[in-house]
Amino acid sequence: MAKLVLLRHGESTANYDNTYTGWSDVPLTTNGVFQARAAGARLRAEQLNLTAVHTSMLKRAIMTAYIVQEELGQLYLPITKSWRLNERHYGALRGLNKDKSRQLFGDAQVAQWRRSYIAEPPHLVQPELAPAYSKWPDSIVPGGESLADAERRLLPYWVNAIAPHLRAGEDQLIVAHGSTLRALIKYLEGIKDADIDGVEVGNAEPIVYEFDQQLNISNKNILHVD
Repeated sequence: MAKLVLLRHGESTANYDNTYTGWSDVPLTTNGVFQARAAGARLRAEQLNLTAVHTSMLKRAIMTAYIVQEELGQLYLPITKSWRLNERHYGALRGLNKDKSRQLFGDAQVAQWRRSYIAEPPHLVQPELAPAYSKWPDSIVPGGESLADAERRLLPYWVNAIAPHLRAGEDQLIVAHGSTLRALIKYLEGIKDADIDGVEVGNAEPIVYEFDQQLNISNKNILHVD
């Protein structure tokens, strides 16, 4: 029986400022570093047999992953960084304060953009092509995404890079972002489109799934960190 740990990064500067982030590469706050260390310490008690770590191309997730590995005493583990695990792209909302967006567009519209499965934010006319993605086609950088779009891009990574290890009985750790983890949870648990708006993933709060060899979930445990 294999375990999968899902972990959202610690608090970022954008979380602190209450702004939309998406693919913007913002750092952890001091509190975010503390949260990551606490999550790693909490995971030590789980006696995980991790063989690999998976994270996004964004430093708030990467640094959280490194801190957790250090707390586990497992910095030697291979870590793979994939754009497919990046946060949902918030398009033209990036950098905008969330409270300000409610003033500009109304509570109902913002709730749709943030929590709906299919609603897309206003798109960027010209997506920003950061050097980190230069080895891939420009088309991988979206102008904006719904949660459904984010799920479609992350599922190939799940199928090809994570699921085979779990079937082989190898524990895996994914350190990613609130929306992409919500999308993966929706897929894993078969949550209906209309019900995903009630799913929350807290910063640096580990979620541990146990799977059988057919990847049926036998247990789920959310590890609350003080």
